[in-house]
Amino acid sequence: MNLKNFSASAILGAFAAIGAWAQVPGVLSIADPVKLTVPRAGEAVQTLKLQLKPGYHLNSNTPNEEFLIPIRLTWNSAAVEAVSVQYPKPTTEKTEFSEKPLSVFTGDFEIVTKFRRAAKASPGPGFLNGKLRYQACNDKMCLPPKTLDVKVPLLVE
Repeated sequence: MNLKNFSASAILGAFAAIGAWAQVPGVLSIADPVKLTVPRAGEAVQTLKLQLKPGYHLNSNTPNEEFLIPIRLTWNSAAVEAVSVQYPKPTTEKTEFSEKPLSVFTGDFEIVTKFRRAAKASPGPGFLNGKLRYQACNDKMCLPPKTLDVKVPLLVE
């Protein structure tokens, strides 16, 4: 192997290693959501059940440092409107890289969203699409931020 081929192989190998590190599988999982039925009047509640791999934490929706990336759940639908998104109460965790304890979520937790029917919604079945943005970290490093697609079966009455 000449030096030119070795350099290209080394560079490709380094990118493959970075890609593998960035794609740590199974750090955060979301249980299959149950169907959301939204009545003509009033509100409906959707609970997302999340499970974080042991040894990792997510910054809460209210991190105590500006540079930390908060968890955010957003919804996009013409049929329903999100009235509120409620995150669990965070815990505090001390790490080597921050003088302040961090505001985090660990283990199993839930995010609850209240919805109401949009004014111009047509009744019938469909799907509610959302995005969950987060950054998983352990006590030594943080993985790159990630956004998961969330798809909830929907029935608008």
